[in-house]
Amino acid sequence: QVQLVESGGGLVQAGGSLRLSCAASGRTFSNYAMGWFRQAPGKEREFVGTITWSGGSAYYADSVKGRFTISRDNAKNMVYLQMNSLKPEDTAVYYCAAAQADSNNDADYRYWGQGTQVTVSA
Repeated sequence: QVQLVESGGGLVQAGGSLRLSCAASGRTFSNYAMGWFRQAPGKEREFVGTITWSGGSAYYADSVKGRFTISRDNAKNMVYLQMNSLKPEDTAVYYCAAAQADSNNDADYRYWGQGTQVTVSA
C-alpha cells in the first residue's frame, strides 16, 4: 500500500504562515497528481489545491488562491503546501492525497494521509 504522511501543522495567529509537508512511501508515484484537502469541524471535506506529477502545474480553490502555494520534490516524493496570510476560517485538518489524474474531486483520490491539524487564531 501507499502511505502518505502529513506534517507541519500547528497553531498560528491570523496573518501568519505555515508550510505543510506530505511524504509518500511504499511505491513510486509516477504521473500521480497530489492534492490537498481540508476539513473543518462540522463541515464537509473541501478541496484546497492539486499539483500534477506530469506537468508540474498547480491549481487551487478560489478560497485559497493567492495565499496558498503547492510545490513538489519528486526525488523525495514530497509535496508541500505553503500557506500564507492565514485566516481563522482556514482552521481545519489538512490532508494530502494522491490521484491518477488532476482533480478537485475527493472521490478521485485513491490514497490519503492521516491529516495534520492547522489552527488559526483570530
